[in-house]
Amino acid sequence: MKKELEKTYNPKGMEDRIYQNWLDKKYFHAEVDETKKPFTIVIPPPNITGQLHMGHALDNTMQDILIRFKRMQGYNALWQPGTDHASIATEVRIIDTLKKEGISKEDLGREKFLERAWDWKKEYGGRIISQLKKMGSSCDWDRERFTMDEGCNKAVTEVFCKMHEKGWIYKGSRIINWCPVCNTSISDAEVEYEEQAGHFWHIKYPLVEDGKPSTTEFLEFATTRPETMLGDTAVAINPDDERYHHLRGKSVWLPIVDKAIPIVEDSYVDMEFGTGVVKITPAHDPNDFMVGQRHNLEVINIMNDDATINENGGKYAGMDRYAAREAIVKDLDELGLLVKIEDYSHNVGTHDRCHTTVEPLVKQQWFVKMDELIKPAVKAVKEGEIKLVPERMEKTYFNWTDNIKDWCISRQLWWGHRIPAYYCDECGEIVVSASAPDKCPKCGCTHLTQDPDTLDTWFSSALWPFSTLGWPEKTKDLEYFYPTDVLVTGYDIIFF
Repeated sequence: MKKELEKTYNPKGMEDRIYQNWLDKKYFHAEVDETKKPFTIVIPPPNITGQLHMGHALDNTMQDILIRFKRMQGYNALWQPGTDHASIATEVRIIDTLKKEGISKEDLGREKFLERAWDWKKEYGGRIISQLKKMGSSCDWDRERFTMDEGCNKAVTEVFCKMHEKGWIYKGSRIINWCPVCNTSISDAEVEYEEQAGHFWHIKYPLVEDGKPSTTEFLEFATTRPETMLGDTAVAINPDDERYHHLRGKSVWLPIVDKAIPIVEDSYVDMEFGTGVVKITPAHDPNDFMVGQRHNLEVINIMNDDATINENGGKYAGMDRYAAREAIVKDLDELGLLVKIEDYSHNVGTHDRCHTTVEPLVKQQWFVKMDELIKPAVKAVKEGEIKLVPERMEKTYFNWTDNIKDWCISRQLWWGHRIPAYYCDECGEIVVSASAPDKCPKCGCTHLTQDPDTLDTWFSSALWPFSTLGWPEKTKDLEYFYPTDVLVTGYDIIFF
């Protein structure tokens, strides 16, 4: 008896069956075959916290078209799949779940928290993979990887140790982006700028005469963040600004804090903007930090990790940053030092995960030196070894490479790759090693503590094209399928 064809197409009865048939017959699986030319795409690993959105659907459809086309052309085509552990996003989700249970991650402790994280990964980590399969994505699912699996862990440790040995990874105090809600540092690439309505507070600092604040002479400037004046260590003028030549070598009185701070000359100051005078707070502004380095200014951090004012804030200590701002403006007004307040819209940096306004802070962190590392990436595009499509993206790319700064790679999180650095409890010596050292090479102490921080998620993602093929081992897969042929990704995250 013949079965009639349904009048309307019902995907449920066919798609799963057809897709399973493809999988059973290994149509998407690729093995090393020297008789064929390889063509490789590695999937930009989606977060285990995520689910498919239109961007994923578009990117993966394009990859699927390319890989299927190359298979039909006779290439040995590999589409390497996998997922990313997504440090911050995953940790935030788990913390939210714990809050509903009335407990914090500190209550659990690191080991128990990580157990919960792995359970969470098992429960939710496969959601986006299932959705990719539902789309019909022709990935080689036999090769599925995870950025925290054993092979990727080995690759991350190897790279960290090698780069540290070469001097490309270092620990130092530099200004970083700090998220006061997630309580971790984040890279420049994780900061989203959004226009916010704010204010320009015009303030005047008295000039210093005989070690005391003048009652008649003042220096006026404007700021969007009056609370940071608690950490001011100078005011700056442009050396070419004739209006202020008479102030060379002089000082101003920092009100509320009650101390003298120098007037420095620096070409960073825009003579045409505002009054041509800038307050300098090296611990709380990236540009001020650079000015501070050039003039050997003191770096005074006035903020706790939760964006409240710390002990350096005097009577404002313990206040939230915005409450302190309000109180300081009120006090300046009462002192007769608040000139005026203007409405002002400006770009404010926010964390791309939780959308909290980030706070620039000077902290001890681990960094990757980018000046040498970026050179091959520039050369590859300039010489055509790597092609950006569309070509106009080259301008954006070179703007990024020309202005790149050292990359802050440490995160104050528990879910992620632990930094392979150990501190001697006796002498403080830092030992970077793939495994825990038996003793300190400097003093012989046998008590060493591992760095509590983890690495930025993108540190492991950056190794993805070759760590998924077996590196650091010299595997046949690596030799045959690497380098990869194409990367399909959103232009907004290509720089990660």
